[in-house]
Amino acid sequence: MEVALGGTFDPIHDGHRKLFDRAFQLGDVTVGLTSDELAPKTRNEQRYVRPFDERKAALESELRAIAAEYDQEFAVRRLDSPTGIATEAQFDYLIVSPETKTTASTINEIREERGVAPLEIVIVDHLAAEDGERISSTRIVKGEIDEHGNVTPERTGRENFEAE
Repeated sequence: MEVALGGTFDPIHDGHRKLFDRAFQLGDVTVGLTSDELAPKTRNEQRYVRPFDERKAALESELRAIAAEYDQEFAVRRLDSPTGIATEAQFDYLIVSPETKTTASTINEIREERGVAPLEIVIVDHLAAEDGERISSTRIVKGEIDEHGNVTPERTGRENFEAE
């Protein structure tokens, strides 16, 4: 089976790893990585996002380990539109988070217009951080949590906090 998912993935965190893990459980994975032009448009908040080549290298490093665990193949492709690669006929599954399920429906509408079978949409719930809020790249960049959802020392008020 061929599985697609997409995003900015900067920085990569345990919520992303949950998406990747689910994707590799289903088959070979193609990740659409947002282009430098698209990345700022995919978020509600403006924040710095590393250049595409840096994000791609970090993503490939993450995917390599997970793919090996499942004995699956992967590819990373540049995403220039929100519907991106998933409108292509070869894909069977689309992995999304709860906030992107609307885009998944749009992708299936486009596929139907093109005479292509719809994707099976797999929604992967968010992971909660230590404070009960969801893990997100924006929260990591703001310094609220680390990539595993641990609250940073500044937020906990603990002076000698050590991340596990």
